[in-house]
Amino acid sequence: MAAFDEVVGKLGFGLMRLPRVGEGEAAPVDVERVKTMVDAFLAAGFTYFDTAYVYHDGASECVAKEALVDRYPRESFTLATKMPGWLLKEPGDVERIFAEQLERTGAGYFDYYLMHNVAGNQIKMYEDFGCWEWARRMKDEGLIRHLGFSCHDTADVLDRLLTDHPEVEFVQLQLNYLDWEHDAVQARACYETAERHGVPVVVMEPVKGGTLARLPEDAAALLAEADPQASQASWALRFAASLPNVKVVLSGMSDESQMAENAGLLAPDSFKPLTDDDRALLRRVVEIITSVEVVGCTACRYCTPGCPQGIDIPAIIAALNTQRRYKDSRADIMYEHALADGSARASECIACGQCEGACPQHLPIIEVLQEAAGLFDKEG
Repeated sequence: MAAFDEVVGKLGFGLMRLPRVGEGEAAPVDVERVKTMVDAFLAAGFTYFDTAYVYHDGASECVAKEALVDRYPRESFTLATKMPGWLLKEPGDVERIFAEQLERTGAGYFDYYLMHNVAGNQIKMYEDFGCWEWARRMKDEGLIRHLGFSCHDTADVLDRLLTDHPEVEFVQLQLNYLDWEHDAVQARACYETAERHGVPVVVMEPVKGGTLARLPEDAAALLAEADPQASQASWALRFAASLPNVKVVLSGMSDESQMAENAGLLAPDSFKPLTDDDRALLRRVVEIITSVEVVGCTACRYCTPGCPQGIDIPAIIAALNTQRRYKDSRADIMYEHALADGSARASECIACGQCEGACPQHLPIIEVLQEAAGLFDKEG
């Protein structure tokens, strides 16, 4: 069976930003609410669930078992997870992590398995640990049905990876209308590279970590004038889902209302692809957004687990971006809220560089934290 033949609809449930019991990143996942969302997702006819070894500090795969695998027939859904190359330190780590993933999820096998963030220095890591050869063996044993990888890198790198690994059946890319022509992200070029290789695409960050659901007022007004009933996020999801070679658009839905909206929007019998006029409108929105330079953080949180100072980098960047864009007291409130959640101050950064090595957006985080410290830690 070809990749995605068994997937229904283009919406994928990304188990990355799940609802929590209480506030803050340390709060546990609200499994009962996730069950409700899983039920609604499947009832709407969708089947693709996406998790990873590192999401929610490992809890995401366990939640997938409790909310999905233990409650539904295995053939009624498809499950994707990922091998974290940056955690591979010793011989046998690949087998150990994969065994943990099978135990955590209870899935028996994975419909879609990805090498996680194959980019930059990570490329050599996956080669050094024999991950590609290992994955082919797992396919032969039926433990992996379809093999792919996620990538935050240039189109040239993607082209080389797809050329070197013809066994790859799909690729997961960051695609959204804000990054479509971005010189660094190269979303259009990466999409076209995958298309040229005949490799289908799974979209991550279609709303760019929520950025495209919280537009500046003048950009939001343009979309509201065009369609008063449509949410800002819906435009971003429609953009990604309208691309012909896109098979799944992942949405990290964190509450029931997001699930209901997205399921209705991308339902196969009611989905409305973007028109040429819609695309022109989104280009005007991009012009407005990019007129104010902000830090392109998607709040993936890959940077935070290894921070020796315990800095909530995404929360501090969100405060900095609010200051850059709006220049009002909301930024100070957001910064203090980040500290109240247990984060060290931006000024406590020791410039070790761990965060920059982990960031899939290749952001100059040390420099960004220095800017935030200058704005928010004036007395610290």
